Amino acid sequence: MANEVKLPRLGQGMEAGTVNKWLKAEGETVKKGEPLFEVDTDKVTQEVESDFDGVLLKIVLESGEAPVGKTIAFIGEAGEEVAAPAAEEPAKEQPVPAPEPVSETDKAASDTSASNGRVKASPLARRLARERGIDLSSLSGSGPEGRIVARDIEGAGSAKPSAAPVPSGEVERIPLTNIRKTIARRLTAAWQAPVFQLTVTADMTRANELVARARELNPDVRITLTDLLAKVCAQGLMRHRGVNVQYTEDALLKFPTANVGIAVAAPQGLVVPVLRSVERLSLAEVAGVRGEAVGRARENKLTTQDLEDGTFTISNLGMFGVEQFVAVINPPQAAILAVGATVDTPVARGGAVEVRPVMTLTLTVDHRAVDGAEGADFLRTVKTFLEDPALAL
Repeated sequence: MANEVKLPRLGQGMEAGTVNKWLKAEGETVKKGEPLFEVDTDKVTQEVESDFDGVLLKIVLESGEAPVGKTIAFIGEAGEEVAAPAAEEPAKEQPVPAPEPVSETDKAASDTSASNGRVKASPLARRLARERGIDLSSLSGSGPEGRIVARDIEGAGSAKPSAAPVPSGEVERIPLTNIRKTIARRLTAAWQAPVFQLTVTADMTRANELVARARELNPDVRITLTDLLAKVCAQGLMRHRGVNVQYTEDALLKFPTANVGIAVAAPQGLVVPVLRSVERLSLAEVAGVRGEAVGRARENKLTTQDLEDGTFTISNLGMFGVEQFVAVINPPQAAILAVGATVDTPVARGGAVEVRPVMTLTLTVDHRAVDGAEGADFLRTVKTFLEDPALAL
C-alpha cells in the first residue's frame, strides 16, 4: 500500500504551512532522506526530506497552504494505483485562490484550456519554466497525453519570457509571504514594548588588531568583527545575567547561557539565526558557526531550530556605512545591540588630538525586564571588552 506524505510539523506552534515547490516530479524515484519539497512556515522556508523509499506516485497538493498532518502526496511502488482522497478531488475542478504570489507564467498556464483548465505539466517542469521565464502554453509536451515534462523545458533553450514588463507608473502588488507577515507581527509587538536606548562609542584599535591577528592564525576561518562582538556580548551577558532574559506576563526568564542571534538580510526577509552558548566558544569557533548560519540564511536553507532559543541579538549595519542607528528588539528577548561603522575620528588623549577608529554602539532595552542602570552597566562592560579584548577571551 502506498505511503502517505503528510505536511510535517517543523517547529513548536506550527499549525499550517505553504508548499512552495516540489523537488521531485510524479513518476520519479525517491530515496528516504532525499529532499522532496519546500514548505514555507511563518519562520522560514525549509526543504523537507522524504520519509520513504519508492516512487512519487501522486502529488495531491502541488502548491498552496495546508494544515499540519494533511496528506499532500503518495509514495509507493512503480505502477501502483493511487487515488486522491475524495474530499480533495473537487479542488481540481474549480479554481482556488493561492495564498502565495502567482507569476505571469503560472497565470498563463492556468488560463490555457485543458481538461482541468490548466496546461498539463509536471511540477518540475513548472518550476523550471518559472525560473527561466518560459511560457508553458507555448510548448508542446512530449510526456503522456501531451504532458509537458522537464526535457521540454530544457529543449526550449533560451526562450524569452512571454510576460510583458510592468507598464511604467503601474503599481506592482506583491502579496505578503508567511515570513513577511511574521516579521511584521513581531516588529509591531516590539514597538508596543516600553523600550529605552543607551549609546556609547568604543575605540576599536585593539579590537581591529585582534581580528587581524586572529585571521592570520586561523586562515581557514573567516573571522570578522561581528564574531568578536558576539563573543564580548556573550561574556558581558554572563556578567550581567539580568540582561540575558525574556519577559513574560508572569515572570522573567533568566538564561544560564548566551544564545546570540545575528540579524541577517536574507532573500526571504530579515532572519536571525542563533549562535548557541557563545561564551563557551573560542573566537575561531564563533566564526565557524556564524559563517555556517549566515550561509544557510542567504541560501534560504535555515531550519526552525536555527531560529529558536535566542537570548540576545546583534544587528550590524556598519558594512553599509551606517554610523549609528536604533534597532528594534526581537521579542521575547529583552535587548538588542545596534552596531555602526568604524570611523576614523579625532579623539583627545593625554592633552593631544589623535585619530582613532571609533565605533558607535546603541543598546535597545525592554524596560519591563531591564532597568536603566543594569543596561548601562552591561553596555559599559561591552565597551571595555572591545577596547581591551584580552579581558573577554
